[in-house]
Amino acid sequence: MEQFIMKGGTPLHGEVVIGGAKNAALGIIAGALLTDEDVIIENLPDVRDINVMLEALKEIGAVVERIDRHTAKISAVGVTSVSIDDEYIRKIRASYYFIGALLGKHHMADVPLPGGCAIGSRPIDQHIKGFRALGAKVEIRNGCVQAAASEGLHSSHIYLDVVSVGATINIMLAAVLAEGRTIIENVAKEPHIVDVANFLNSMGANIKGAGTDTIRIRGVRRLHGTTYAVIPDQIEAGTFMCAAAATRGDILIKNVIPKHLESITAKLLEMGNTVYEYDEAVRVVGAPVQHPTDVKTLPYPGFPTDMQPQMSVTLALADGTSVVTESIFENRFKYVDELARMGSNIKVEGNVSVIDGVKRFMGASVNALDLRAGAALVIAGLAADGITTVRDIVYIQRGYEHFEQKLQALGAQIELVDSEREAQKFRLKIG
Repeated sequence: MEQFIMKGGTPLHGEVVIGGAKNAALGIIAGALLTDEDVIIENLPDVRDINVMLEALKEIGAVVERIDRHTAKISAVGVTSVSIDDEYIRKIRASYYFIGALLGKHHMADVPLPGGCAIGSRPIDQHIKGFRALGAKVEIRNGCVQAAASEGLHSSHIYLDVVSVGATINIMLAAVLAEGRTIIENVAKEPHIVDVANFLNSMGANIKGAGTDTIRIRGVRRLHGTTYAVIPDQIEAGTFMCAAAATRGDILIKNVIPKHLESITAKLLEMGNTVYEYDEAVRVVGAPVQHPTDVKTLPYPGFPTDMQPQMSVTLALADGTSVVTESIFENRFKYVDELARMGSNIKVEGNVSVIDGVKRFMGASVNALDLRAGAALVIAGLAADGITTVRDIVYIQRGYEHFEQKLQALGAQIELVDSEREAQKFRLKIG
């Protein structure tokens, strides 16, 4: 079983280049099903979730060619099935994007319910509400969502009861080929919503308002092929920003859109760190002594829930008491018990954690319980005295490309090992 082993206590210094946004790429890959022409997607992150989505496309008859590690050409003209029944696809949340894409193009879809990290419930009631408003009949049978619109989809006015990233993207995918003018209100405004809309527009869709509260879509008869580059990953960038602060390091984080990082930057500045912004980069210099602050996760442009564990680890080393409120997912504090093994002082009540900062963490053996919690535990290990082992890193590999290699380039003493013998060799090597 692969795991990360590391010796902490060394500030991280240097430059790191951020890859493509996983959450945008997942919606874009599904969107490639909406045309019979070739779609070339650039700046794809080479991570497990992306590779699972591409394999699922092949399962239903699409041709997927990996031009290079970060570029794929997709041709969906040969899609012969609207039923996705792949043992891996159930393990990722983004499987539900195939519903909107298949429903929009072929007017039928049979897709497994979403999986992914166990960070809380992932209701798809808003997705279903949108599909039904567009004229589809939707049922859930045998763990799959079965949707059909025998007479095709039509335009509609849809108001989402709660802000949902997944529902916003899924309804967009379904509506771009629907006849008439669809209006979706109370939509999510995350950067990857805008990126998926821009991708669809590059194929000939007519989408306006992405990034605001209301999206307006005028249906078109067909979409054409395109070449499109995925935006940089806001969460990967934020993870390295927190790594710089937690280890009291100095990292230049390249290939980012600084505006997408404003909520993270604001909290790091409140803690006393220094953040420099450039056109396509940010530099974070960790302060020797950091102040506590309060954080509440909110839909964009608020503080992202996917950055809550990494920020909590950083706050756990601040000089004072911080309060973190998680308003998106109810099970996002499961990593706190693992962090306690390293000497943290965090109390959780419901959706609120009270963090009393400690001077240092101590190395320990911990388990990555989900994608972002796993990344947070790696940050903790790099800031800790002694040796830390992070197990179950398959979660981390779902969303971070060669995480250990990027950290090694910043001076981290970290290795990917798959046996106790290799772990022992690491311990002997670092003395």
